[in-house]
Amino acid sequence: MPVPPLPPSHVGVRLDSLTSLRWFAAFGVFLFHMRNMVTFPSQIEWLAADGYLGVTFFFVLSGFVLTWSWRSTTPVRAFYWRRFARIYPLHFLALLVAIPVFYRIVVPDGQWWIKPLDVGILLLSVLVIQGWWQSPEVLFSGNPAAWTLTVEAFFYALHPALLRWLRPLRARGALMTGAIIFGLTVLLRTAMVLWPDSALGHIPEPIMHLPSFGLGMLLAWAYRDGWRLRLPVILPTLVLLAWLFAVARFDLGPVESYLAEIVTLLCGLIIAAAASSDVAGRRGLLVWRPLVALGEWSFAFYLIHATIIYAVMEFAGPQHGSYPRTVLWATVLLAAAIVAAWLMHRFIERPLEKRMRAWQNRRLARRAEAQAVVAR
Repeated sequence: MPVPPLPPSHVGVRLDSLTSLRWFAAFGVFLFHMRNMVTFPSQIEWLAADGYLGVTFFFVLSGFVLTWSWRSTTPVRAFYWRRFARIYPLHFLALLVAIPVFYRIVVPDGQWWIKPLDVGILLLSVLVIQGWWQSPEVLFSGNPAAWTLTVEAFFYALHPALLRWLRPLRARGALMTGAIIFGLTVLLRTAMVLWPDSALGHIPEPIMHLPSFGLGMLLAWAYRDGWRLRLPVILPTLVLLAWLFAVARFDLGPVESYLAEIVTLLCGLIIAAAASSDVAGRRGLLVWRPLVALGEWSFAFYLIHATIIYAVMEFAGPQHGSYPRTVLWATVLLAAAIVAAWLMHRFIERPLEKRMRAWQNRRLARRAEAQAVVAR
């Protein structure tokens, strides 16, 4: 079956709005972790408490971007190497920085985030497979934020195979499949609520988050076939904020159990609306260069922010108390994490990824030359 092509005018289009949105998702995770050090006022606490859902946005976005940018001429081996070059060097650096913050041979009293040094568990983090365990000591081992990289690595492994499955679909088929997957996730959540002690409660994180990645892929596949979501980005964003506020402030009964599923759907709508805006060439806040830059640094920010927070908390202690104190510490640590993220992006992430990709490109070019010689 033919692959839905990108229109010539859309080939190479930068989706800067999606890059900016990555920053807001990472900032939500930052707020979530800051709650361990400061007390947010009620006007912010409801949002900070759900900041961890920023990772759901990352998972949907990953499926969308990888599928939107996919080219049939890219070998599968090249795809895997580029994904490795994209995430592993920075992950390894962030892990080395995190170990002395989160691990000790002798654990200090009262510092619950510090764990006994365990080389075996840390090795799982080195291999990026810690996310397959549900025990918190393993799932959040090494750099606690890096469990999501296990999920991403699982997505990367499946992406070429899932693309082959998508090939027969056109835009309508992709959207219908996305609706079916969403319905199945709702049914799965219902079963988990009805039978909380069953095996359904022990599904590993990579499997649980696979529908988010699949939804992103299906939306991008529909885009490749010309479908567009012609909504202002602000509309699904406001609906998402209203949903989080309602769950935090009101007793919604059984509906609250579907928090993650509804967030996943709304994240997909936000991404689809933002991508439509970029492809149409519309300008707005999300293509403002400082926001785009923060989005480019967001991966480094995500990996380093918790390490900075807990390193400071070990010496300064929790700062629960007045509103001015919360503002001061949140501002200082946010600034420190942004500076660290810029340094990591500028001097580690970008140059190493570029060198690793260039090395592979030279290998692919030599192989193509050799094959051409044989063919002659």
